[in-house]
Amino acid sequence: MGYDPRTATGVPTEPVGSLPRPAKLQEAYAKYDAGEIGRDDLEKLQDAAVKDSIERFEATGSPIISDGEQRWSSFATYPITDTLAGTGLAPGLGPDGQFFAIFADGHGRRLPKLERGPFRYNQHAADTLRKSIPYANRPMKQAVIAPSMLALLYPLKDPVEGYSRDEFEAALVDECERDIREAFAAGAERVSVDFTEGRLATRDDPRNPWTGAGLLPHFIELNNRVMARFSADERRNIGIHTCPGGDRDSVHSADVPYNNLLGTMFDIDAGYFLIQLASERDRDPVYETIGRNLRDARGVTQMAYIGVTNPQNPRVESPQEIADQLIRAANFIPKEQLGSTDDCGFSPFSIDEKPNHGSPDYARDVAFRKITSRVEGSRLAAEKLGV
Repeated sequence: MGYDPRTATGVPTEPVGSLPRPAKLQEAYAKYDAGEIGRDDLEKLQDAAVKDSIERFEATGSPIISDGEQRWSSFATYPITDTLAGTGLAPGLGPDGQFFAIFADGHGRRLPKLERGPFRYNQHAADTLRKSIPYANRPMKQAVIAPSMLALLYPLKDPVEGYSRDEFEAALVDECERDIREAFAAGAERVSVDFTEGRLATRDDPRNPWTGAGLLPHFIELNNRVMARFSADERRNIGIHTCPGGDRDSVHSADVPYNNLLGTMFDIDAGYFLIQLASERDRDPVYETIGRNLRDARGVTQMAYIGVTNPQNPRVESPQEIADQLIRAANFIPKEQLGSTDDCGFSPFSIDEKPNHGSPDYARDVAFRKITSRVEGSRLAAEKLGV
């Protein structure tokens, strides 16, 4: 892999992954679930949205891009179902599993439920990346889902008959390793693992019992079981993403103290971390915690890519505002270990109305403007910091 994240901007900058799907594509997902259009019709619109995403992403000047996850049901469920409504659900899974999250505006997102083993992915991230990469003229990254998220497919208390949790998690770790390896083999220069459940794991919400079950140490252990299968050179290009969620312009854990997570998140042996921060009310204590906990992870000096744009807010941050955030962060985080990112994916779910923005199409326009500012702001910060 020849990608150098410092070449274009000095301060490395990288997206999380998702972009708002065009309203026309969101309508097509609903029609596909209703049986009103076929798979070929849906795939044509997905492909058009990917091509547009890549063209507009490259126009931002971003040194590395994604396909915006336009072909995915969601950041979490792409391996196990074709749509959010459950069309194409993987064998052994049924509807109405536990809530992954209940958001601040009151809506929730549910996962399927494991009903029988063995567990396998229906598809891997590389299956869509292979379709997207021919459109790209710049390096591409790929996001994948963490095994800790899909561990929630297994019922919290009731065992699955004939298939133990240990057997399930062993298969899950195998699948996550394969997801990462195949993404690199398909041409991804970087792979980040979505770990949005990390902060949520420290909340005790009686509406969502898994959040009060003390699962964070186990989540970190599961993620490290995957990291243990990769060399130091490989892990330099494997990241972990954390945020308080993002769906319908709402979040699920922004009010949970960040240090509940950050004190242990860097125990994951990843090479870099994409960390929501632009929307954080009090950033300095978070910067300080990050700087204190970054470490050498089995031969890899960890990097912190801090969030400098807020996907939930349609206001576009200026390049100077972004540069100022990075310069401030460098008071706490060594500048050689500092990068920039967006707080979250811009639209992690394929059906996302984006109420703060007024429409998904407008939110899509805003996303590219924010990315342009992030790239320009990172360059400004690099000049000031001398990197």
